[in-house]
Amino acid sequence: MHTIPAAPGFGPIADAAPLSLCVREPHVPADRLVAEMVPPPRFDSVRFGTYDPDPNQPSQTEAVRVLDGFAGGLGGAHAVGGGKRGFFGLGKVKAAKVPAGPRGVYLDGGYGVGKTHLLASLWHATPAEPALKAFGTFVELTNLVGALGFQKTVQTLSGHRLLCIDEFELDDPGDTVLVSTLLGKLVDAGVALAATSNTLPGKLGEGRFASADFLREIQGLSAHFRALRIDGEDYRHRGLPQAPAPYSEEQVTKAAYAAEGASLDDFPQLLDHLARVHPSRYGALTDGLKVVCLTEVRPVPDQSTALRLVVLADRLYDREVPVLASGLPFDQLFSEEMLNGGYRKKYFRAISRLTALARDAKGLVEPS
Repeated sequence: MHTIPAAPGFGPIADAAPLSLCVREPHVPADRLVAEMVPPPRFDSVRFGTYDPDPNQPSQTEAVRVLDGFAGGLGGAHAVGGGKRGFFGLGKVKAAKVPAGPRGVYLDGGYGVGKTHLLASLWHATPAEPALKAFGTFVELTNLVGALGFQKTVQTLSGHRLLCIDEFELDDPGDTVLVSTLLGKLVDAGVALAATSNTLPGKLGEGRFASADFLREIQGLSAHFRALRIDGEDYRHRGLPQAPAPYSEEQVTKAAYAAEGASLDDFPQLLDHLARVHPSRYGALTDGLKVVCLTEVRPVPDQSTALRLVVLADRLYDREVPVLASGLPFDQLFSEEMLNGGYRKKYFRAISRLTALARDAKGLVEPS
């Protein structure tokens, strides 16, 4: 196990020294990448019944109704025959024919209205074995193509009943074309689709919707999607406490030694290490961790490094791994140029998620 000298003034409290992400170089077999395309732990227990529609927003109740019907329409055999109900519960599917009408659904709403909750609920409600359903973010899907190759990805996913894509990236033209082409192949193979797209956290409360952007970007696939608009307030604005300020290096180090399943890394060294690990392996990089401790957090130096950090932040958030840090606060990770550039949505999402994970880690530090 990787060992780190105890910080001056105290010795290790846990049975072993903290782990280090910088010494991990996981090898992830292709079958694991596909098997892990399920709702993350944060959304493992959500269902339509646990979604709490705002009585002042009838579109939320309507979205649940339509999605429940969509899930029911995916029962029975693959899309080329055997189903009893059409998509969205409209009509019947004749044997050996692809269902008519929209073969996909796009959840269109502002930031924090529960789109991912509903998308994961759809995955859970679809009457098919987990091996016949896939759930992942847009970034995870592009990483899967990078790891397997395009044709292998098409072959692997073509037998699925449903593919759910969370946070479809509308600000990355190259990857958008890649994924749109992939989805076209999957639609031809009879795979049903469901998607959400990310929205800019800086526009919270402004009711920004993206269906026109989404349908334009997927071009030839737009006819396969029915857009469901979900109005509502951002639930993250409902009484959340202010994010904690960064701690001292001594506090972070001491907490890392005291906590079971903790990692401890110098932030700049971790950023360098991420460049040597394929983003598709970042989930495996965090296997077994219960808290990530970082020292000397500072602004990321360039866009490539920033985008890798975004992926790591997503994997930590999905797995509900708290992050304890010293140095600069997370809202100072990205330069103004980055926050005003083409990938600003990703950077704002990373700030939001890392801040939430920092809040989760607050109880790990002993009071002064």
